[in-house]
Amino acid sequence: MSGQLDCKRIYDPPLETDGLRVLVDRLWPRGVRKADAHIRHWLKDVAPSPQLRTWFGHDPNRFAEFVKLYREELASDALHRQAVDQIVDWLQTDSVTLVYAARDTRHNHAVVLREYVIEGGYRE
Repeated sequence: MSGQLDCKRIYDPPLETDGLRVLVDRLWPRGVRKADAHIRHWLKDVAPSPQLRTWFGHDPNRFAEFVKLYREELASDALHRQAVDQIVDWLQTDSVTLVYAARDTRHNHAVVLREYVIEGGYRE
């Protein structure tokens, strides 16, 4: 990977240093106009399954188990793997910012996804 991989809330202002901004949520964030988001790609298929997202409910007490379950989805589901491969491909030529809507900047799926890609988990 030659590009840098970062995470950022969609409600934070976009910067030129963001590189390729990729929305990694399954649902479009509330209150954000598409024209204002500066999103180049929307990878719905890399987000946690609806069942996992509902179970997690952004509860920090469930985060450790959520990380384990989400990483399993990333490794085993074909659509998740294709989306991760796309991120890895973009990183060959550009920096990528994974954009998400969650309020908690430490306990969310984009943080897990970033670590998964950086650690090379997609090669497992």
